[in-house]
Amino acid sequence: MSASSKKKLRNELEAAKLTERQLAEQKEAKKTKLYTIGFVVVLVALIAIAVIVGVSQTLTNSGVREKNTTALTVNGTDLSNADLNYFYIDELNAFYSENGSYAALFGLDVTLPLNKQVMDEETGETWADHFLSAAKSSATAVYSVCDAAAEAGHTLSEEELATVDSTMNTLGMYGTIYGYGDAEGYLKAMYGHGATEEGYRSYMEKCILAESFQNVYAESLNFEDADLRAAEADNYNQYSSYTYNYYYLGSTLFLEGGTTDENGNTTYSDEEKAASIVAAEEAANSLIAQNITSVEELDAAIAALPINADNDTASSTHFEDQPYNNLSATIAEWLTESGRKEGDIACLKNSSTADDGTENIYGYYIVYFGGSNDNNFALKNARHILVSFEGGTTDATGVTTYSDEEKAAAKAAAEEILAEYEAAPSESAFATLATLRSTDTGSTENGGLYEDIYPGQMVTAFEEWCYDESRKAGDTGIVETEYGYHVMYFVGDSDITYRDYKISNDLTVDAVSEWYTNIVNAATVTEGNPEYMSLDMVIGG
Repeated sequence: MSASSKKKLRNELEAAKLTERQLAEQKEAKKTKLYTIGFVVVLVALIAIAVIVGVSQTLTNSGVREKNTTALTVNGTDLSNADLNYFYIDELNAFYSENGSYAALFGLDVTLPLNKQVMDEETGETWADHFLSAAKSSATAVYSVCDAAAEAGHTLSEEELATVDSTMNTLGMYGTIYGYGDAEGYLKAMYGHGATEEGYRSYMEKCILAESFQNVYAESLNFEDADLRAAEADNYNQYSSYTYNYYYLGSTLFLEGGTTDENGNTTYSDEEKAASIVAAEEAANSLIAQNITSVEELDAAIAALPINADNDTASSTHFEDQPYNNLSATIAEWLTESGRKEGDIACLKNSSTADDGTENIYGYYIVYFGGSNDNNFALKNARHILVSFEGGTTDATGVTTYSDEEKAAAKAAAEEILAEYEAAPSESAFATLATLRSTDTGSTENGGLYEDIYPGQMVTAFEEWCYDESRKAGDTGIVETEYGYHVMYFVGDSDITYRDYKISNDLTVDAVSEWYTNIVNAATVTEGNPEYMSLDMVIGG
């Protein structure tokens, strides 16, 4: 998006130069002293055009129209074109950061203006319409939740206000670095001429307030055991994890024949494609027929397949304790069937059904069941003091590596802290040291405490230390991770299991979603005139 912003600025500079050329041409025309009636009329027209272009450019640079034209009204609060443009550009940024490399797959040409590209042929909706609609939805949600926060007396905390201040200071730095002069210059480049420091600060504060109030509501929710048991009654498998191996035999591996054109592109007939599907199924069934009873036997059988004669690394892929939500629908259905037991193996068809009922087969999965885990184990609570590595060498890709000496210095500092703790050990003493010495700013206010540590939350070494089967309350130790050395203190098991944590999370998401939807649906929204927003933006430079 920064490239497109710069392109936009270049276009505006070119427009200014055009005005200067027109004025220069008028001056040159005056020198000819050809004051015929016709020329005077033309001259007046040129002067009028010059004045109009000049005034228009001044208005554009000032952002007067953007700031004084209402684009949307939410619960009686008017959002100007400039206000809504913050949401609009950030919707663009979000889409482009996630899908920029694949924009063409969505039918978006990043080299053309958004309002000149039709996204939906049936409705005529352009890409600008699409992002504008998303911006209106986001703005309606933020302003509605902020109104609810105001009604409840919820305001931004000092920490949240400090975040806003820090961001504004950072924008000022970016403005200087990238040649825009200051924060406002940078904001105008990013969000158009209607952008101001005051306007962007207000935008940030509203977004943070809405999120903050939503979090407060989520934290206020409390579910009894009966609620948890009722939630899992019809969805027991959803909160378990599964261990399995699989190997995929795609039909394309078995394609034979084909016709190759002068460009080297090979196409296959329907008969050849059908034959490849049959061959894939036969290969899959040949594995099942071997009565395989272990992963080792499965991998040996896979390696022995004729299609793997020249592949020394062919083997199944192993998945350990995979959450239900991470499973493909086909594999999940088989893994969770009643009576499934460790060692079971199956051949599963990978296919889809067209609108006319035609089945399209793409290949076959060989799946070996390693077991399931109901996740009925306690989460962990621990305190830590992080001693970050210092120094380091950063390469061109932004990756920083540390020397053995730099790592040794961090380890020595961690050992010194642990020795200081051991001189007068207690949990409160450790918490005090964490507040004073830890470089993990996210936990220092809580004395380095992390509660309800669940699998996958922390870096591996940190997590493995906490979940060591021999671990007991009061244990200490030093763990190295990519961030530095962690002086660890094990507080003990949490009073909630991982299974109940997952169920509670789902209930919270559902409850917050309903609360949020009710607030937004109750909003009174009036459409305005968004003509001065960046609807003609070109995303790619």
